[in-house]
Amino acid sequence: MIAVKNKLMPTVDLIMPKLGESIMEATILKWHKQPGDPVKMDETVLEIATDKVDSEVPSIAEGVIEEILYNVNDVVPIGAVIARIKSGAMSSGPTQPASSTPPQKSQGHQEHEEAVVVESTPSANFNSSFQPRTSSNGSSAKFYSPLVLNIAASEGVSMTELEKIQGTGNEGRVTKRDILQYLADRKTGKTTGDSGNSSGVQAATVQRPAENRQLQQVNTSPGSYSGNVEIIEMDRMRKLIAEHMVRSKHTSPHVTSFTEADVTNLVMWRERVKKDFEKRENTKITFTPLFIEALVRCIKRFPLINSSLDGDKIIVKKDINIGMATALPSGNLIVPVIKNADQLNLVGLSKQVNNLADRARNGKLMADDTQGGTFTLTNVGTFGSLMGTPIINQPQVAILAVGAIKKRPVVLETPQGDSIAIRHMMYLSMSYDHRIVDGSLGATFLTAVAKELENFNGERDI
Repeated sequence: MIAVKNKLMPTVDLIMPKLGESIMEATILKWHKQPGDPVKMDETVLEIATDKVDSEVPSIAEGVIEEILYNVNDVVPIGAVIARIKSGAMSSGPTQPASSTPPQKSQGHQEHEEAVVVESTPSANFNSSFQPRTSSNGSSAKFYSPLVLNIAASEGVSMTELEKIQGTGNEGRVTKRDILQYLADRKTGKTTGDSGNSSGVQAATVQRPAENRQLQQVNTSPGSYSGNVEIIEMDRMRKLIAEHMVRSKHTSPHVTSFTEADVTNLVMWRERVKKDFEKRENTKITFTPLFIEALVRCIKRFPLINSSLDGDKIIVKKDINIGMATALPSGNLIVPVIKNADQLNLVGLSKQVNNLADRARNGKLMADDTQGGTFTLTNVGTFGSLMGTPIINQPQVAILAVGAIKKRPVVLETPQGDSIAIRHMMYLSMSYDHRIVDGSLGATFLTAVAKELENFNGERDI
């Protein structure tokens, strides 16, 4: 948490905290304190949410809430000032709040927020030409997040040019996607980048990403519906999931390969040891840690599967962090991550899997629990599906789905000839980013996972 002290008054600025490596903004869910309320050190001031997890923001000083700068449901960039606390004011009684209600983020507030964000964000090393322009009354024309300003500075986009970009974010704010789209169009000649050529800028900004256009069409559908219907408003998490799924399909050209595995040895071994395992280790052994164990072994043989794409650079991850898709009681999905899964034995994997799954279902995951995944496993068989075509969890390049395990008659090849036997069979499917993973690598990796499961040692110790 970053505290910025006001030089003129004993005031501390409460900053939107950094919640994870890839998280750039958070939504305000609830204010526990209002202007004029006393607050103690580390006492909860508000609740916030990201697309991954909900969190509480504690006070970084003891005093009185002087001002809050955002409303409930506002999307706030990481590093922005969200409230001001008059420190040491509790003993003298509550002070008159600067505002009785959260301000509507006027232009004056935007100017102050941007100044504090620039001062308190280490990565914001842009020059003075990228400070927000102010009018004669001191109000800022627009609010830009530090990320957008950093991109603009590094790519040589002037402030005049930046102000002409039409934003698709909240209240017309320019997002990372907007400026990257503008830069891409400028490189291909769709816009010249000339600050005086507003038509060129307009051409770049009107070309919104496909997912924005699709979501916009959904949001602008008619308000009347024929027939006997029930209208259910999406909750916040469902909206974020929808947005991420559309973005993933827009970003990565998906290819899905399928195979099946005879997991009879694995099933019979688990059935034989599960009671002793739970008694000895005080945790259950499910199929998930067994699948992860096989995945890790194959990732070590095919490291390109454990990568991401940054422009035209392939980033191969040395850490193997396996995300496991977990269904919540609400029906929504969350993906907690098992960090350094390659360094855990089967007991360690089982405890991690059960711990994360329990915390996910009880709403006790921390922000860090969903960060840093390099490959994702989803068990579509949990609800009876034989197979699925999963959507890649960005910025990863592959996701594996395992289906329900079913008994089927299977032809077995033996030295004495073919025979038919009842075996436990399971379908596996893997979607992968065809920009990086070709069909040969994707199919080879998937087959390797299937063989790893088929060759499970049914005589192994717990």
